[in-house]
Amino acid sequence: MPTMTEPRELLLHELGDLLYAENVLVKALPKMAKEATDAKLRASFEKHLDETKGHVENLKAVFESLGEKAKAEKCPAIDGIKEEHDEFISDEKPADQVRDIFLTGSGSRAEHYEIAAYTGIITMARAMGEIKAVTLLEKNLAQEENALADLTATAQRLSAKV
Repeated sequence: MPTMTEPRELLLHELGDLLYAENVLVKALPKMAKEATDAKLRASFEKHLDETKGHVENLKAVFESLGEKAKAEKCPAIDGIKEEHDEFISDEKPADQVRDIFLTGSGSRAEHYEIAAYTGIITMARAMGEIKAVTLLEKNLAQEENALADLTATAQRLSAKV
């Protein structure tokens, strides 16, 4: 395996990591929406699914703006978050109220990961003068931050009923 020597290589790798993560979430969010029994939580997942599809398109546009073909890179972090979710639902078979509270936490873990990844890649892209990339990535970041705020508010509301 060749040694990564250029910051641009890292930027492309991180973009690929985010593309993989967003694609995983495009598949996971409909399942999470179906698992949710709280109507507002379900609607939040459905709304964020539409945004996440847009994130995929924005990431592809970032690759294009860099003169590169979009290429996903396996992301063990998002795979781990998804695996934790799937195992909990399967193994614990939680009651509705418990499942909804768990789903807010599971979704929040994914959002925190994405926020950290977008923050880092925006810093790199800005330093490299890739302004078009920064604009698209900042749009995705803002939606991730809003999704996290929604999940946090929902978690507080659901936990207050305990």
